[in-house]
Amino acid sequence: MSIKSISYLFSGLLLGLALLLSVPARAGLFDDEGARRQISELQRQIDANAKGLQGLQPRLERVEASITERVLDLSQLIDGMRQDMARLRGTLELLSGQVEQLERRQKDLYVDLDSRLRKMEEQQNQLNEKIAAPEREAAKEKDSYEAALNQFKVGNYQSAIASFQTFMTNFANSSLVPAAQYWVGNGYYSLRDYKAAIAAQQKLVSTWPDNAKAPDALLNIASSQAELGDSKGARETLRNLVNKYGSSPAAEAARQRLRR
Repeated sequence: MSIKSISYLFSGLLLGLALLLSVPARAGLFDDEGARRQISELQRQIDANAKGLQGLQPRLERVEASITERVLDLSQLIDGMRQDMARLRGTLELLSGQVEQLERRQKDLYVDLDSRLRKMEEQQNQLNEKIAAPEREAAKEKDSYEAALNQFKVGNYQSAIASFQTFMTNFANSSLVPAAQYWVGNGYYSLRDYKAAIAAQQKLVSTWPDNAKAPDALLNIASSQAELGDSKGARETLRNLVNKYGSSPAAEAARQRLRR
């Protein structure tokens, strides 16, 4: 309700009271002088209050205008915040998509790296296996040869012959095969199977003539021939030994035999 409306209301009330005072005395109302004074005082207060309210009108209007301005400012601020929120939401969605792409790429890179590392490990294991295989093979070869030789040293000649023959089958490319063939012949000689001894040693001389065991094989052939009573064949073998392997220890032993 405005100040002007309030003023009109008070004036109406005052007019109503005046009309009441004009009613004839027989009504018995407001014929008292004191009542009239009260009405006058009330009129004065109403006028004063109306003037006071009229003085407040500009201030109220200014307050109302200020409030309206603030409401507009707040409305604009809220609209701006909504726009900022919308932009932030769009930026967040964009960043979320980029993060998801990065996570997928990182996962793909990890899987690829893990696959490469596994492949490298397999290749390294295969390389290590290739490097270690010859060493294991050499160790196995050596153990097999020494086991057969130990059988010969303790006098188990038949077992030694069988072990050396197995060795030559299992390690056909070994550099110890000529030596194994020599010990086979020597084993037969120790068993007094001189013909088998001669055959075994002749195989060594014909197959590996440049091997260090070839002179010893010829000396063993000569000994086997002598045991069989073939002195002429034994001396011929000794001379052949001296002619072919003159600087070997076996050739020196052959010379001593020939001087007898």
